[in-house]
Amino acid sequence: MSAAPLSAPRLTLRLAAPRGFCAGVDRAIQIVERAIARFGAPVYVRHEIVHNRHVVERLKAMGAIFVEDLSECPDDRPVVFSAHGVPKAVPEQARSRQMTFLDATCPLVSKVHVEAERHHAAGREIVLIGHAGHPEVEGTMGQLPEGAITLIETVEDAMAFQPRDPERLAYVTQTTLSVDDTAEIVAALKRRFPTLPDPHKEDICYATTNRQEAVKRLADGADLVLVVGSQNSSNSVRLREVALRAGARDARLIDDASAIDWDWFDSVRVVGLTAGASAPEPLVQGVIDALRARYDLDIIEDGAARETVTFKLPRVLAEA
Repeated sequence: MSAAPLSAPRLTLRLAAPRGFCAGVDRAIQIVERAIARFGAPVYVRHEIVHNRHVVERLKAMGAIFVEDLSECPDDRPVVFSAHGVPKAVPEQARSRQMTFLDATCPLVSKVHVEAERHHAAGREIVLIGHAGHPEVEGTMGQLPEGAITLIETVEDAMAFQPRDPERLAYVTQTTLSVDDTAEIVAALKRRFPTLPDPHKEDICYATTNRQEAVKRLADGADLVLVVGSQNSSNSVRLREVALRAGARDARLIDDASAIDWDWFDSVRVVGLTAGASAPEPLVQGVIDALRARYDLDIIEDGAARETVTFKLPRVLAEA
């Protein structure tokens, strides 16, 4: 895209780092791509592999068919379980039907599943801090018998919760929550139940934490923060909330550059730009190009955190 005309107004763009794809998202997308290459199209995917419209549409064009229930899949085609995780009954059903299935659950979500199972085996009642209806929450709650896990969404829920035995209690969390909001809920629980143990390792994933810290840095003093990501992406929605809480005058969640309303830019001189963990980098570059076409752009990139985490692919695909 061409540069802005010489008379264009100046605009400072603060670019977050890290931003965009995390290791779990990258792995999940590769699993679908390689499954199509290995087994041919179509490959079925239970739920959106990650919550991003552009990613889903690209994979559909390659031969992926997205469904919400295993009953929509034929027995003779491979099925991939999304990065958010699935209830334990889903792979059990796939095995009973002798289906070929690939689990793209993020390893950090699987860690939460294992942790919940460990607490249950030790006889503890489990609290899950998360958002009702999110597939990750449904997957985690579905690891154990009904009633073993209680969902808590707010501080008010934490204050109203009545455990069977306050001394036999543990908590886990959704991996894509607001770090600050979750800390408030945990603090409320610990005021009521002082012996409540912390997880061995933080459940909110490194990528969520890093992106929230990055958006805090760029939001302070920003007139507007743009978050590239889909409306159904939990971590992207949280980034917008964090930006507003961190001091941004305005913050907007956009699918891509075409969603920008240029009226937002009235009296704007400093813009922050980031992307949720399921948003591809080309979408960010598209926003930068759109800004550059209208403004004399001064780009400042935050380099405080670099991510080097990678996750292995399932053996059947890694060896292909």
